[in-house]
Amino acid sequence: MARGEEPLLSGRPSSDHSDERNVEEEDALLTGQKQQQPRRYTWAFWREVGLLAWAVLATVLVIILAILYQHQQQTSNPKPSGGGWKNGRPTGKRNLIFMVSDGMGPTSLSLTRTFRQTVTGLPIDDVLVLDEHLIGSSRTRSTTSLITDSAAGATAFSCGQKSYNGAISVLPNGDPCGTVLEAAKRAGYKTGLVVTTRITDATPACFAAHVNQRGEEDEIAVQEVGEHPLGRVLDLVLGGGRCHFLPNTTDGSCRKDDRDIIHLAKKNGFNYVSDRKGFDGLNFGTGVKLPLLGLFADTDIPYEVDRRNMDDVYPSLDEMARTALTALQEATEDSDKGFFLMIEGSRIDHAGHGNDPVAQVHEVLAYDKAFASVLEFLDRDDVEGVLVGTSDHETGGLATAR
Repeated sequence: MARGEEPLLSGRPSSDHSDERNVEEEDALLTGQKQQQPRRYTWAFWREVGLLAWAVLATVLVIILAILYQHQQQTSNPKPSGGGWKNGRPTGKRNLIFMVSDGMGPTSLSLTRTFRQTVTGLPIDDVLVLDEHLIGSSRTRSTTSLITDSAAGATAFSCGQKSYNGAISVLPNGDPCGTVLEAAKRAGYKTGLVVTTRITDATPACFAAHVNQRGEEDEIAVQEVGEHPLGRVLDLVLGGGRCHFLPNTTDGSCRKDDRDIIHLAKKNGFNYVSDRKGFDGLNFGTGVKLPLLGLFADTDIPYEVDRRNMDDVYPSLDEMARTALTALQEATEDSDKGFFLMIEGSRIDHAGHGNDPVAQVHEVLAYDKAFASVLEFLDRDDVEGVLVGTSDHETGGLATAR
């Protein structure tokens, strides 16, 4: 063979395993079966095994440390009030604030966020306080409809059971169901309701009254001031709806009878305020003597977009919320029990019913402001507190499009 015509692989060096491979090939040719040879693991293989084992071990260690840290946070360093954990359950003095954005859906938030960014020149990544605390969404329906109303929605919130549209804390068979506010009161907690609609409207009514239909607002008013199977269950009431508390012989009344519910409230120990001057006298809660009934409008407190241009005739949701928080905080200062307070951004719903986007965004902004005030209160308060915020349903089919 001429030089330069060597076989293609003739110059290929033999590997360390060439002889072993030749023996394997010969055995295979003679027997017709490939001989299994013991596998030899290289350093690279064992290195990969070691790294994998270390990764698994490190992951398990991180998980264990996270669990121990969470347990330590839950069982130690309680606030001065004595709140803590025992056997996996909270102990000690606690406050619960339950907030309802009535009739507010995801598009309400989107529209309000965009409105605020546009009119104030904020960047597009600026968000509402509510956005920062969004956990998820919930499915709401009643026993009679795929779309709940505020009555059935609030019955579910207050009683933990579904009922028919229009039900005020009664079950489908008409039996009353105990509410979280009533349970709190019986356990020794102070209780309160703050709304911008009539205090006899569906959502507040479901926490402190029991009637078959939400339209029975005259009866709801009677129960809210103490003519109730459990006696007086409310310590603080701030909102509108004065007309349902006045006898039908009085100007401004919308009652069907001549009962004076304000007189009944006073008889049951309530202090009563009815105007801006009276509200200002409460000094944002430091001048409150419980029980307190504050009715600041004949029916609903005006939409926020109108209220703020009415020379402060009516208190805002934020003002009423802060007043209630301080009043209940001071009232429970020397008690081993806290308080339960329901705060409702009531008229988001009404703006939805009226297909009024201007009113809608200002109502959501007012609710967002009150939500922020509650968070600030919880941050500075010594007592352990829990804030739960939710909506009962969307209203009006609000949609935004290009």
